[in-house]
Amino acid sequence: MDPNQTPPAADEQTDENVLEEPDSDVNALETPSSDQTVDATSGSPAAPTAVPPSKDAGIKGFFRRFNIYLLLFLFLLLIAGIIIGIAYFQSKKAATTATLKTQSLTQATLKQVANSDATVGNSQQVLNVQSSAVFAGKVLVRQDLEVAGNLQIGGTVGLTNLTVSGVTQLGQTQVNKNFSVAGDTAIQGATTIAKSLQVNGNGSFSGPVTAPQVTTSNLQLNGDLTLTHHINIGGGTPSRSNGPALGGGGTASVSGSDTAGSVSINVGSSPAAGCFVTVNFTQKFNNTPHILLTPVGSGAGNLTYYVNRTSTNFSICVASPAPAGTSFAFDYFIVG
Repeated sequence: MDPNQTPPAADEQTDENVLEEPDSDVNALETPSSDQTVDATSGSPAAPTAVPPSKDAGIKGFFRRFNIYLLLFLFLLLIAGIIIGIAYFQSKKAATTATLKTQSLTQATLKQVANSDATVGNSQQVLNVQSSAVFAGKVLVRQDLEVAGNLQIGGTVGLTNLTVSGVTQLGQTQVNKNFSVAGDTAIQGATTIAKSLQVNGNGSFSGPVTAPQVTTSNLQLNGDLTLTHHINIGGGTPSRSNGPALGGGGTASVSGSDTAGSVSINVGSSPAAGCFVTVNFTQKFNNTPHILLTPVGSGAGNLTYYVNRTSTNFSICVASPAPAGTSFAFDYFIVG
């Protein structure tokens, strides 16, 4: 404001109002700040002069705003570097493990190994092999061999003694010598025995038994006997002795066995009543057997014949003399 200009009356009223403001404003007028200039002629403070911002303060503020982002970025770079380093070392380790270095052995080295004896550890230590092992030659185990897992053998197994305490499954087994089973044996499938089968104890079969020939010293049937073919009876031929009913020059012959057969009779001259022939068994019966006698031809059918029997023989006899010079026969079947 120009000092030569006379201020208007309104301005004077304003200055008076200013002087009547509270103490805080008076103190502000009495003690101007370093940034304000007081006009002594007008009695009012001059307008504050704007202070331009400092250049150093702007740069520091910029760095204060971006310091935290820079730190985060560097931290992320560090984490990424650590991850990449770990992955790289793992890949190098895997490549080193997968690659097996081989070394050729010379003939001199092999001779040196063959002439030396290497001992690893002692009997109180355990050697653990985590990887698979292949032995191209023979392996000798001086003491017991224990296998915790399955044992698979692709070739022939030679054993002097085999003891199996658990369940054993065999696909095809060939026993060249005796095969002895102390306990019970259950065979689920078909069994083929090329040679003889000897059973010292009882044998029980729940199903049919098929055999081209069965030889037994004693056959006991608890049920019916069904035969679909002929009965062929074998055995030794019994001996005989002639009786007085044959007459002079009469003969008799026996063919068959102790079970069944035929007796042929040729009557001579002057026959008498009595027995034609006595048949002696090759094997004595336990009791007196049952004898079925059948006359062959009309000549034998007209006779008044009968049978005498014991456990050792039987006789064919007539109550009255047979006609002289006749021939006839009798069939017999004996059941003990």
